[in-house]
Amino acid sequence: MIEDILINVTPFETRVALVSQGALQEVQLERSMQRGQVGNIYLGKVVRVLPGMQSAFVDIGLERAAFIHIAELRENRSERAASTAPTPIEKLIFEGQSLLVQVIKDPLGTKGARLSTQISIAGRMLVHLPHDPHIGVSQKIDSESERQSLRDRVTALITEGEKGGYIVRTQAEGATDQELRADIDYLTTLWKLVQTKAKTLPAPSVLHQELTLAQRVMRDMVRPETNQILVDSRSTLTELITWANIYTPSVTERLIHYSAERPLFDTANIEDEIQRAMLRRVDLKSGGYLIIDQTEALTTVDVNTGGYVGGRNFDDTIFKTNLEATHAIARQLRLRNLGGIVIIDFIDMEDAGHRDSVLAELNKALSHDRTRVTVNGFTQLGLVEMTRKRTRDSLAHQLCEPCPTCQSRGSVRTNQTICYEILREILREARQFNPKEFRIFASQGVVDLFLEEESQHLAMLGDFIGKRISLEVATGYSQEQYDIVLT
Repeated sequence: MIEDILINVTPFETRVALVSQGALQEVQLERSMQRGQVGNIYLGKVVRVLPGMQSAFVDIGLERAAFIHIAELRENRSERAASTAPTPIEKLIFEGQSLLVQVIKDPLGTKGARLSTQISIAGRMLVHLPHDPHIGVSQKIDSESERQSLRDRVTALITEGEKGGYIVRTQAEGATDQELRADIDYLTTLWKLVQTKAKTLPAPSVLHQELTLAQRVMRDMVRPETNQILVDSRSTLTELITWANIYTPSVTERLIHYSAERPLFDTANIEDEIQRAMLRRVDLKSGGYLIIDQTEALTTVDVNTGGYVGGRNFDDTIFKTNLEATHAIARQLRLRNLGGIVIIDFIDMEDAGHRDSVLAELNKALSHDRTRVTVNGFTQLGLVEMTRKRTRDSLAHQLCEPCPTCQSRGSVRTNQTICYEILREILREARQFNPKEFRIFASQGVVDLFLEEESQHLAMLGDFIGKRISLEVATGYSQEQYDIVLT
């Protein structure tokens, strides 16, 4: 499928949109004040070792201490490869120790960044593994003969004395030996610079920062199917052309400056699509719809027929709705960048053949995703379990924040519930204190309810405690906010 990449640049934010067949498929954004840390290499300091969790907290200079598990320690991986008994983490690292680490997951919510000591530096066609003398090939290269050819060519290009290994990326298909050697030189130079900084800088310090979002797009997202890369900033376009001329010359001619008056992201209704990606409900063309709920533990997707009445019979209606939903789900996972565990509740299908077809269509739709996806099939309850690798915050977490009114519950207590809570609070206070008057400050809705439907209960309470109770609207108070002042 032909794809276009749109890069919108402002001084405070860079946004990238991947558009295929006229529809938005993927959005990435990077804010100047909140650049991601995945891929960054740090000289960190161990601040706490947790033997019970076989983990440790490492200070790398961020707001929260980062986290490393024993499974991500290079020494532990070496022992597992040699089939020897693993050494406890408290025997491998200690508090106050300087540690060369790389971020493999950005901070998510209240969790700090996830670290590894197995360093990898990505280039255009290769990933350098300084500590692992191994030549691997991306699993996305299907041809076994091509895999072996690339492995042999990279092995032959490594000069004597060079340490470490490489993983051959999918972009290396069709690359010349000269292009591969240029990537090797670039990566070995970067690693030498990291080593030099590690010897001279104190912990914690940044030793290597990942490329900007626009440069990562050039490295990771551009494929043979990419038709054009539109950039609405002349300065960014110049930087990308310079970068591409060095590392990806074949891409240079596809870089185009967008200079029309209409904003770049309005050309494919991208702004509207981003707004819709914040909603729970996703409408299907047939009249059915999805309900997507994202929680801290997992994401759930519920498929409904909605207004779709179908054709010949009920089973056929369900089957067609589920088939259409598979493509919408795959697109929404990419667009919203939903990761971790995903549970899909398709409409129940009695026909086993229908279930197999829906599962096959889901796998086909997910095959276009650049992020690793695993589909485990239907459970006994008829749910589809799957996972999608998560390395950065979802789109909703990047663009939204918890609701201050409902505290992320997704609902608020009714005005009547608040009224009764206030009445109970006044009764409680009247037993402890002896004021002249109780004054209630609350939202307009709560005050209106006290003046109308609940006026009798308010008057009864006043007579019971023998005190005057007055009401006052507090401008700016949410539905659940109130204060009771004793005068």
